[in-house]
Amino acid sequence: MNHTAIYPGSFDPLTNGHLDILQRAVQMFEKVIVTVAVNNKKRAVFSGKERVELIREAIKDKDWADKVEVEQFTGLLIDFARKKNVKILLRGVRQISDFEYEFRMALTNRRLAPEIDTLFLMPDEQLTFISATIVKEIAAWNGDLSSFVPDHVAEALKEKYNHD
Repeated sequence: MNHTAIYPGSFDPLTNGHLDILQRAVQMFEKVIVTVAVNNKKRAVFSGKERVELIREAIKDKDWADKVEVEQFTGLLIDFARKKNVKILLRGVRQISDFEYEFRMALTNRRLAPEIDTLFLMPDEQLTFISATIVKEIAAWNGDLSSFVPDHVAEALKEKYNHD
């Protein structure tokens, strides 16, 4: 049995909710591969490489960091999972609207790759309202990001939005 899972996402930017899901995942699996999805059709604040580095920076001092790999990918997630020989995809769901979308994606992935399953994880209830979209909106208006993202991500967002 493969004790590895993939935690995919755009992570643009990485939030405290993402980190909460990741911390839960490493308690369940021997290894978690965080995959930063790069979609050229979406306008991202951070490049794929920058997102990978922000995630690595966020986990480097965690006692579970050695259980996590961070990579970027483009294409179908199931192709990436097959390449890595991973059978479990992790998805965070904060609310019903997330579940509806993620449920459709999980069924689509199952149709394309019946050997791959999706496991849904919920963040701590105090983090359920945090989304990358909200974080970017706050950053654009130079708001306080301290309770939404790690400090180094907040600094990187300030630089992107030219707030000194």
